[in-house]
Amino acid sequence: MPHPFVPDGPEAVNAEAWQAYAEHHLRRGTVVPEAERIDWGFPGAGPDDSFLGDLRGRRVLDLGCGIGRHAARLVRAYGAEVDAVDSARGQVERARARYGSLPGLRLVHADAVDHLRTARPYDVVYSVGAVPYVDPRRLLPALATALTPGGTLCFSVPHTDGHGEGPSAGVVARPEPLVFAGGGRTTVRRWVLAPEVWQELLAEHGLRVEEVVEVPSPDPAGLASYRVLRARRPVRVSSRPRTARPPVAHAALGVGAILHGPRGLLLGRHRRGTWELPGGTVEPGESLRETVVRELREETGLRARPSDVRLLGTLLDDAGGVVRVTVGAVVTDWRGEPADQPGERVGDWRWYPLDRLPPSLFVCSAQALTAWRPDLPVDHAPAHFTPYADPAPAG
Repeated sequence: MPHPFVPDGPEAVNAEAWQAYAEHHLRRGTVVPEAERIDWGFPGAGPDDSFLGDLRGRRVLDLGCGIGRHAARLVRAYGAEVDAVDSARGQVERARARYGSLPGLRLVHADAVDHLRTARPYDVVYSVGAVPYVDPRRLLPALATALTPGGTLCFSVPHTDGHGEGPSAGVVARPEPLVFAGGGRTTVRRWVLAPEVWQELLAEHGLRVEEVVEVPSPDPAGLASYRVLRARRPVRVSSRPRTARPPVAHAALGVGAILHGPRGLLLGRHRRGTWELPGGTVEPGESLRETVVRELREETGLRARPSDVRLLGTLLDDAGGVVRVTVGAVVTDWRGEPADQPGERVGDWRWYPLDRLPPSLFVCSAQALTAWRPDLPVDHAPAHFTPYADPAPAG
């Protein structure tokens, strides 16, 4: 069993702050009214439930659910199957005390990313104010694959505070106060980003923003405001090049290794943001199978033999005027566990089910995958595929 994520840095500060917040209200016995609608920043403000789409019978995730008011309302009003997740144990205790017996509602104490990586995909994921408390570089890759193809993501983020201060210029967490009702306060760290930055980050992970709604303060003199974003995961998986530059001549012949087993398909994240198969360029004197074995060992630490490699065929495409040659290969047997290797550009190795492939696949990996399984819903630049008649046994 994997160990649960233990936050550090800004996320650790936030986890402690929200647990202190929950303990404060548990001591006070605070009772909050039932939710009549989703309050995206201020009570009664922002888009109504239709913003989430059709919820009847859908599988829904409330991310950072707090005491579960909104999740309970969606279960009762629409018959949705709702998982409500919060990283603060005290908040989940408050929610369970109030809604623990409500059929259709599952209250979960977990780190958001840990939950997203292991749960069945959701038709709708929404979050009221919780997204900025998690590093988007950790959260968004998990969100992208936690949605079903065509699924909807809606979340609210702060835009200006009570003094009129706007979003941060970079993707950094900044200190902000968290005030407790009845007295007391602490400090949290939030990623307060402009809508266009959120859109860029979401697009990087294959999520297309459909609408951004401004939620101003109901007080005409109030300076605070929020934005609510709605994004969608495309039905098909996207791919993209790592860079706009063409490959250099000596690096134009490469291999992509497909490892697929009971846990799924092995993919890693390149430092330029693409998800890709293990692989790389052919070195002088190597056979293609030897290249697959070497690259697999160097990038992941996994061991295989040339006899474990089945070559699929050659893919030819045009990358910036350079004819690029990629050979797709299936590795039928391997030993070890994938792990990040020092000095490699690709890491964060994970096993993905074929129906939850991450967006922004490296285009060469996408081409190799559709050569292997033409039924996969993966979009990529065209490539001419010439299959091999390989006598090696299929895995």
